[in-house]
Amino acid sequence: MGKTLFEKIWEKHVVDTLPDGTEQLYIDRLYCHEVTSPQAFAGLRRRGLKPFRPERVTCMPDHNIPTLHQDRPIADPVSRRQVDTLEENARHFGLTCYGLLHPRNGIIHVVGPENGLTQPGMTVVCGDSHTSTHGAMGAVAFGIGTSEVEMTLATQCLLQRQPQTMRITVDGRCKPGVTAKDIALYLIRHMTTGGATGYFVEYAGQAIRCATMEERLTICNLSIEMGARGGMIAPDEVTFAYLRPRLHVSDGTEWDREVADWQALASDADAVFDREVAFRAEDIEPMVTYGTNPGMAISIRETIPAEEDTDETGRASHRKALEYMGFKAGEAILGKPVDYVFLGSCTNGRIEDFRAFASVVKGRKKAAGVTAWLVPGSRAVERQIRAEGIDRLLAEAGFELRQPGCSACLAMNDDKVPTGKYVVSTSNRNFEGRQGPGARTLLAGPLVAAAAAVTGKISDPGELV
Repeated sequence: MGKTLFEKIWEKHVVDTLPDGTEQLYIDRLYCHEVTSPQAFAGLRRRGLKPFRPERVTCMPDHNIPTLHQDRPIADPVSRRQVDTLEENARHFGLTCYGLLHPRNGIIHVVGPENGLTQPGMTVVCGDSHTSTHGAMGAVAFGIGTSEVEMTLATQCLLQRQPQTMRITVDGRCKPGVTAKDIALYLIRHMTTGGATGYFVEYAGQAIRCATMEERLTICNLSIEMGARGGMIAPDEVTFAYLRPRLHVSDGTEWDREVADWQALASDADAVFDREVAFRAEDIEPMVTYGTNPGMAISIRETIPAEEDTDETGRASHRKALEYMGFKAGEAILGKPVDYVFLGSCTNGRIEDFRAFASVVKGRKKAAGVTAWLVPGSRAVERQIRAEGIDRLLAEAGFELRQPGCSACLAMNDDKVPTGKYVVSTSNRNFEGRQGPGARTLLAGPLVAAAAAVTGKISDPGELV
């Protein structure tokens, strides 16, 4: 029987198997940010240990950093202490750190792939659930807890149980105006937020093969939102073309060897997955969420659904979500007023997202009363925005380009949405208070976000482009 892509990578990294079936897994790349790493580094100090393979560790502050005036000291004392602690730990242990003003700084899940640090066939971990993003490169990537960060620092290994495998196939071609974010929200809606619990998901099918590398990163990023341990896509010519200029491989023979190895990273034709699910790309429309989890998503032309036909717990949760959002069943989502728009995060903070946003706002003006936070995912993305003149186009439309960081994805920095205000957000979570206490989040892709920014309400971007 053949093997899945996941099994090929996982089995190659198993160092040992314990009597209870737990496996010692070698880790190729550990990313550390400022939120989950302090206790891990403190543990090393207490035990008198050093990182086992420091060259395999990359540190970067992203959650707590401001997106304006980054040349000034961070005003919030808690955020400043966390950022300073990360940089001090990196210096103490001799680790690479892309600090706040470093030209490679940004969101760790954007910076890793764009610098070629994440590569096909790797095992990649970080103390952050959206580490699943890196699976788009053909890697086994997943989030871990603080104690596991310490374990990886000390041994470059983790104790894990091998998860089950699932293949989600999206065949056919997407309609014009449907983005990778729409694909992901559509999948989560139908899979539900717990539908992939216990599985590592491989995405396949024509719609996935036709996706750009940045679109694939968006899709894998959201795997965790349907409960998956991680998501991944087999490396192909799209992957290789993305990586070639980033790895700076001068020896053509060396590059050819790498590609030959990566080409073998595909699920065998007779590989058996624990579960198979299939969808049609033609069924997907521009999506937006209406509730308080990413699975509460509808197309922008649908009405807000009535209570789910589940048990009383599910119905109560649905009612609570609508009450929090200030919505009623049967209402149209189109035309709902918007106070804030956020473009950014490790989900949609890449150059293609800014190009998409700019394609809608070009020749228009930001709607009166809308506050827009447009936040590049990295310094490199910011430089590309300026090189392409997107910053000037945005300025002409009344928008301000901010500096890189996690920003309004989560309420851990200055970019918090006020209580009761509605925000169309290209980030990954819409939980209660996720973007600020009492904030009301509607998740969407960059085109829907741009349409909201220039109309002041949920609008169909297809009518504007």
